[in-house]
Amino acid sequence: MAWLNRYADAIYCIVRLTIGLMFACHGGQKIFGFPPSERGLATNPTGLTAGWIELSCGFLIGFGLLTRLAAFIASGEMAVAYFLTSFSGKVIGHAPTALERFLPILNKGELPVLFCFIFFFTVFYGPGRWSIDALMGKRSTSLS
Repeated sequence: MAWLNRYADAIYCIVRLTIGLMFACHGGQKIFGFPPSERGLATNPTGLTAGWIELSCGFLIGFGLLTRLAAFIASGEMAVAYFLTSFSGKVIGHAPTALERFLPILNKGELPVLFCFIFFFTVFYGPGRWSIDALMGKRSTSLS
């Protein structure tokens, strides 16, 4: 299985790009209404702030520019989003039971939790070899 290691940098780049652009799409929905969303545009300051964080950090992470800083901010934003929405019961529409409060699969919080921990991992793994950070000569700390 050691032969898989030769593809690790390329696969990490694809994963980082995909996750970053998916995150940016969530910001685009809140700020510009594109891609179209059932929720529509964000109208309150919290939603607008979240939208700008998602849009900007998503692109930064996706293309590997200021990756660790952007991932740290995005991870924190997703932790806050989870506790403000899913943990509190706002997403499920009623006061959550103890089980619903602590299980993201029951309180519809799996997406914020996944984004939070993927970005937290990215803070420590870094941008990887195939990134703008690497092209600019910043230190890439790949685990391989």
